[in-house]
Amino acid sequence: MTADRDSSQENGGGSGLPSGAGETHGVGRTNRDDEPNQTGMSRRGFLKTVGLGTAAVATVAGTSAPAAEPAVAITPEEMAKITLVVNDRQRRLLVEPRWSLLFVLREKLGLNAAKEGCERGECGACTVLIDEQPRYACLTLAVEAEGHRITTLEGLMQGEELGDVQHAFAEHDGLQCGFCTPGQIVAAEGLLRANAAVTLDEIRTGLSGNLCRCGAYPNIFRAVEHAAQRRQTGGKS
Repeated sequence: MTADRDSSQENGGGSGLPSGAGETHGVGRTNRDDEPNQTGMSRRGFLKTVGLGTAAVATVAGTSAPAAEPAVAITPEEMAKITLVVNDRQRRLLVEPRWSLLFVLREKLGLNAAKEGCERGECGACTVLIDEQPRYACLTLAVEAEGHRITTLEGLMQGEELGDVQHAFAEHDGLQCGFCTPGQIVAAEGLLRANAAVTLDEIRTGLSGNLCRCGAYPNIFRAVEHAAQRRQTGGKS
C-alpha cells in the first residue's frame, strides 16, 4: 500500500490528473494572451495599443492651447468715406468696410424701422428699398450702397401722414407683435411700385421673403390688396 501511495503522488498528487495539468503557465504550454485572434491581434497586443492611445490623449489634453492673437483696432485712416442717399437726403459718413447697411442705418443714422432679426437674410425684418427694389440691409455692405437710392420705412411717410401701404396695414390689422411689420410694408411698397395691378398670388410671392412668426399673413395679404386697389383708383377705395 505504501508503494502504491507513493506512486500515486508521483503521478498526480493523488488527484487523478497527470503531472502539470493544473499549471497555467507551465513549461511547454502556450500563453493564450499571446495567441492572435481572427483579426491578427493578440489580447496582450490590443491592451498595449489601448494603453498607448490613452497616454497620447492625456498628453494632448495636458497641452495648453495657443494664446489668441490680440484684436487689431481699425484706425481712422483705414475707414472709408462714403455718401449715402437715404430717403432723398445725402448722408456723408465715415464707415468701416465691414459694416452692414443695417448697422449704419440703425447705429449711425438713427433710422430704427429696419429691424435686426436673423442677420443672415432669412426673415426680412431689415428690408429696405435700394433703387426701388426690396433688399436685405443685413446682407448689404454700407460701402456697396453708395451711389444708390435707399428708402426705409421712415421715407414712406408723407410729411406727418402715413403712406397708403401703412394706412392699409393699420386698417386691416396686418400685424400682431409688429416686429416684422416694417419689413413687410417696405417689401409690399417695392412690389406695388413695380406693378400696382398685382394678384393675390403675386402678393404671396412678393412677400415670401418676409416671415411673420405670429402668422398674420391673411391680414397682411388683404392689406396689400387694399393698397393696390387704392393706387389703381388714384387713392380712392
